[in-house]
Amino acid sequence: MNEASELTSQHLKKIRSFFDAAPTTHSSSGRYYRKWLARYYNLTIPRGASVLEIGCGSGELLSQLNASRKVGLDLSEAQLTTARELVPDADFHVQAGENLSLTEKFDCIIISDTLNLAADVQLLFERLHSVTHPDTRLIINYYSSLWRPLFALARILGLRAPQPQYSWLGDDDVRNLLELSDWNPLHVQPRVLIPVRCLGLEYLINRWLAPVLSWFCMTVFCVARPVRIRPTKARTVSVIIPARNEAGNIAAAVARTPEMGAGTELIFVEGHSQDDTWEQIQKVEREHPDLKIKIMQQTGKGKGDAVRMGYSAATGDILMILDADLTMPPEELPKFYEVLASGHADFANGVRLVYPMDEKAMQFLNLCANKTFGIIFTWLLGQPVKDTLCGTKVLSRAHYDRISANRSYFGDFDPFGDFDLLFGAAKLNLKIADVPIRYRERTYGSTNIHRWSHGWLLLRMVAFAARKLKFT
Repeated sequence: MNEASELTSQHLKKIRSFFDAAPTTHSSSGRYYRKWLARYYNLTIPRGASVLEIGCGSGELLSQLNASRKVGLDLSEAQLTTARELVPDADFHVQAGENLSLTEKFDCIIISDTLNLAADVQLLFERLHSVTHPDTRLIINYYSSLWRPLFALARILGLRAPQPQYSWLGDDDVRNLLELSDWNPLHVQPRVLIPVRCLGLEYLINRWLAPVLSWFCMTVFCVARPVRIRPTKARTVSVIIPARNEAGNIAAAVARTPEMGAGTELIFVEGHSQDDTWEQIQKVEREHPDLKIKIMQQTGKGKGDAVRMGYSAATGDILMILDADLTMPPEELPKFYEVLASGHADFANGVRLVYPMDEKAMQFLNLCANKTFGIIFTWLLGQPVKDTLCGTKVLSRAHYDRISANRSYFGDFDPFGDFDLLFGAAKLNLKIADVPIRYRERTYGSTNIHRWSHGWLLLRMVAFAARKLKFT
């Protein structure tokens, strides 16, 4: 046994001995704090997912999770004896995460308040890859270093139980160790300002003030995805083209959209046009029997409805949106395909605000609004999203189906379709990647965007999303 593994073994023995002798039940304040943890874990874990908890202790947190399958690992047999009684439908194993030997694949892996007890955090993160699939999410919560003096004072005053030798990992430490172990951190969210009952004020403070005063929160949640850059495998593509009063762009959309992957289908959804857009769509279908083109007329209203109608008819593995105004050049679509096909991200979002754009492509006030919404949504989603209103958004069919199945959480609130996808992707902890494109001026027709009325609607959606994603 080399020196490193010997040191790891010695540390794990000390941790096991400590918890074998420790109480297997928590104080009332400890139980209340774990209810808050369970609340946030249940917001992050998809209902019906399989969950593995590393360092599960007596199973108190695991018992409160909404999961179809629960498995717990812990070093202490004494703690697991209590866990088996508390969560009889779960499986438990006496095992350290650094020595993980399970082979089952899990949808979610959680490490709650025990990361700082690990003998070798990097080794632990590396071991976890053996129980993951490409869509597994690792969810960690750990104490904020800002609370270290308060914890020390609480121990001196006898308000906090003694603890074994403890690391204090900061946010940068956790991110660095995840990246060294081939995990991609998606977002970090501090939570819980008051971990104990306080005349009912704790609910208001933890829900409404904690997201604003995040620097002072007691615990930090971090979500990560496994980094598995896969060799490019040919996948089929469906390009959804909502079209309203875009007759002059239909032929160009067909001519300029490149063939991608294992095959590309174009799906035109015409939306109550006042020009001859529908006739032009029918014409390109007749003139290109060699191409896979589907056409349909929208029955509802709004771009979001048109996109969902197109998705319902799509057969491709990867789903793309291309606005029929062609201000986002169709020639750029292969960039989005490569992001998903390679596994670099789960969701590709077009960005118009990086490269110089045509002089009349975007008015100044629209540019300011787009930049402002980008800042707001980056904070809301916990991932960099520079341009929320670019029409081109790309994701896999499998992930869209999960967003659609989870739509009831937000409701059918978005007439544009962009935010339904962005919010849904954030809720499922999908990796969002910004893809810069060259934004062009319209060559036909006029915009369907109404600056003031749509701007007010966007502000309302921001408030709605904040309540669902941040102030929870």
